Amino acid sequence: MNRDFVASSNDALALLAPLLAEAGRARRLVSVTVPIEVRDPSAAVFASRLAGDRWFCWEQPDRDGFAIASLGSAHEVVSRGPGRFRDTVESCERVVRDRLAAEPPGLPAGAGPAWVGGFAFAADGGAEPQWSSFPPALLVMPELILHRAGGRTHLTLCAIAGAGAEPQVVAARLGARLAALNEPPLPLADPHPTSEARIASVLPPERFEHAVAQGVERIRAGGLEKVVLAREVVVEAPRAHDPAALYGALRELFPSCFCFCCGSPEAAFLAASPELLVRRAGAGAATVALAGSTRRSADPSVDDHLGEQLLRSTKDRAEHEIVVRRIERALGPHSVWVEAAPEPGLVKVANIQHLATPIHAQLSEPRSAVELAAILHPTPAVGGEPRDRALVAIEQLEGLDRGWYAGPVGWMDTAEDGEFCVAIRSALLRDRTAHLFAGNGIVADSEPEAELAETEVKLGALLPALAG
Repeated sequence: MNRDFVASSNDALALLAPLLAEAGRARRLVSVTVPIEVRDPSAAVFASRLAGDRWFCWEQPDRDGFAIASLGSAHEVVSRGPGRFRDTVESCERVVRDRLAAEPPGLPAGAGPAWVGGFAFAADGGAEPQWSSFPPALLVMPELILHRAGGRTHLTLCAIAGAGAEPQVVAARLGARLAALNEPPLPLADPHPTSEARIASVLPPERFEHAVAQGVERIRAGGLEKVVLAREVVVEAPRAHDPAALYGALRELFPSCFCFCCGSPEAAFLAASPELLVRRAGAGAATVALAGSTRRSADPSVDDHLGEQLLRSTKDRAEHEIVVRRIERALGPHSVWVEAAPEPGLVKVANIQHLATPIHAQLSEPRSAVELAAILHPTPAVGGEPRDRALVAIEQLEGLDRGWYAGPVGWMDTAEDGEFCVAIRSALLRDRTAHLFAGNGIVADSEPEAELAETEVKLGALLPALAG
């Protein structure tokens, strides 16, 4: 690292010591934030993580290079069951209530201490062994956070001071983290020279088509407007999948998406999601209804034609409108006003294009980013309508444990601003095995063969990078 980095690290440690002493025996969150010179926060985290670390990387490259990347765990909030969002909100509030901090004025949202992590799709989701590192609700206050926005980067150190946490020991541990911080470029994918990856559906494709047909029958029988059904594909590689290489590929291929990696000692959950669940900034909330999709084409005229077909598709427009209506109804009781764009537009990413309607709301009372995620999750884009009946149908028809797939993943700072995306276009990596997921919204006019083909398009976001 350069001399400016070393100076910033020393500044952070110098500010930390008196705060730890001030905390004394009281159990309190202590944090220090300083400007720092780091070119690539995510690369620094991937290169510097320890074998026993949790780590987190979050970027939307096209949004002025916005990035949050973190190492370690100063504190973890874990919950499960129907009250997991409420439990998490209350626990986070208790931890930050009496925080001792040293930080410059005017920090942008997300700079300083922040909670990072996510939630499973279902209240008790992630029961299968591959999800053991990712409980139904997990938010981590990291020990080290790098935040980049608008060309400026900040370093934050966090610790829980008090009984059992000697100031000298805490300072030495965080000093060692800083001393080990390094930022070589993210590695490139390195295919095995002699062996190929094996790709297989967890359940036969015909099983998915049968589930779609049953879903259509239920919808036509009444009582259900839409249900989202997903399938899982496993990629077995000749050697361990490299989350750093995959993450680097995702942010290059999908710079407009929310690219994230939640890492644990055993596994990594990554995605390039085009779908914002909620962004909270003060009294404002923003989200995007995303439903209805078609493929891309390398030929610009064909690509435009496919987009126009999607915009004019009665089936896709009806499916999309279900999502818009639900989001408006969900935010309405908590808002002074809710406004959706009058017509959907197109969101185009590398291999697929979607119907998208931006929605904004002015909150009538303070609601944290996690509370808003709880209000909106799951939208009909990943669940269905009506919500409860759709969730029952998913459990009966789908046949897989979604874990964090299609759940909220993101961050929230101590002002309770933050953003969560919907974890679609995602993969769970455990050593040589990668689990990929893709789902479709099923409505009355859905055709099983077409829905299966659409999942193949969606799986194509990550599959080439994992099986290449």
